[in-house]
Amino acid sequence: MSGTAREETDQVAAPLPNTQQAMRRRNLSLVLHAVAAHGPLSRAAVAARVGLTRAAVSTLVDELTRDGLLVELGPSRPGTVGRPGSALQLNERGPAGLGAEIGVDHLAVCAVDLGGRVRARSEVASPNRDRGPAPVIGQLAALVRQVAAEAELDGLRPVGLAVAVPGLVARESSLIVRAPNLGWEGVDIGPGLRAALPDLPLTVDNEANLGALAELWRGGHDPAPRDFVHVSAEIGIGAAVVLDGRLLRGTHGFAGELGHVPVRPDGPACPCGGRGCLEQYAGEEAVLRASGLSPLQAAAQHPGPGGRIALLAVRAASGDRQARSALRGAGAALGIALAGAVNLLDPEKVVLGGALTPLAPWLLPSLERELARRVADPARSGQRAVTISLLGPDGPLLGAANSVVQAVLDDPAGLRDPAGADEHAGLRESDA
Repeated sequence: MSGTAREETDQVAAPLPNTQQAMRRRNLSLVLHAVAAHGPLSRAAVAARVGLTRAAVSTLVDELTRDGLLVELGPSRPGTVGRPGSALQLNERGPAGLGAEIGVDHLAVCAVDLGGRVRARSEVASPNRDRGPAPVIGQLAALVRQVAAEAELDGLRPVGLAVAVPGLVARESSLIVRAPNLGWEGVDIGPGLRAALPDLPLTVDNEANLGALAELWRGGHDPAPRDFVHVSAEIGIGAAVVLDGRLLRGTHGFAGELGHVPVRPDGPACPCGGRGCLEQYAGEEAVLRASGLSPLQAAAQHPGPGGRIALLAVRAASGDRQARSALRGAGAALGIALAGAVNLLDPEKVVLGGALTPLAPWLLPSLERELARRVADPARSGQRAVTISLLGPDGPLLGAANSVVQAVLDDPAGLRDPAGADEHAGLRESDA
């Protein structure tokens, strides 16, 4: 398996010399996706869903079962298509995806099975700002090994690791070009993790991108949106754009830097070099200052990962006027920045996720007012423009782990034939 779920928006599958082999790989994926989305299913029901003959599906199912991806449960449910047969479902003791997150104040790792269910997880408080990359990577590697061992005890087989980071990641690499809230620049975290975990294919991506993919795959929307802007936050403000079910990455992989969109061009200087950027009004530290708290005071009053956001939520819920005023201002700034994105892209939804979700009750009114005032399409003004993510702060971590699982669903043959998986440009992100 290639270990990556980072299919690009403009990539076209290269023709394979063996067309029959390419078709078989795609058909394996069709069958596996059908069971993942609708199972348990009989072989006849799978054939009806994917448009293949029962004989072809039976051969494909046998291969997926041998590889430990599907299991047969016994007689299928009444009402399924065709004569009664064994019901198929994803193997709950098969391949697993490992996801990791490097946060400014924490490290987290989880393992998910093929159905996306979290089967093992560990999170530790870790003050990573201005901490050297080497100790952070060493601590993360130890956490990954711990969670992988727990997953294996539960009968799972980790097949890849994806890492979410709060910074810009060069396309198709493990190089963090810039992570200002960590104080890192030009840091390649791949060699350290690969040395500690040599058997696991590695992917590194921006936390907002992975949060958006988690929303696409596991967000619980019915139906799942295919066009949306996903806004998330830790210390800074991140965003990702999904168009027609595919992540928009941009030429260099840096699309979605909403936090550095200027909302007031004559505003305060930003570390990025600009002035009046959104992060200067809606970033965690800016909101804390506007609430009358320093980051150190907030951390002392409410320690642990996410503690400062939790403190803001507690204060706002208790009626603290200064906290509520700060959050209204942050919501208005978010609305100004998002109005530009909505006018430019015309998405189906705007999804508020990450650490912003606990603050949504106090952010949304001013955010939606600004959107209603500034969005060009008058039909949108009477609609609720923003959806709150059900995944909350776990979005990037879940997106990381599920990106490994999606790679398996998109090309199950890649588990046995990694070289072929690199040639086989699957439908990752688009057909999730």
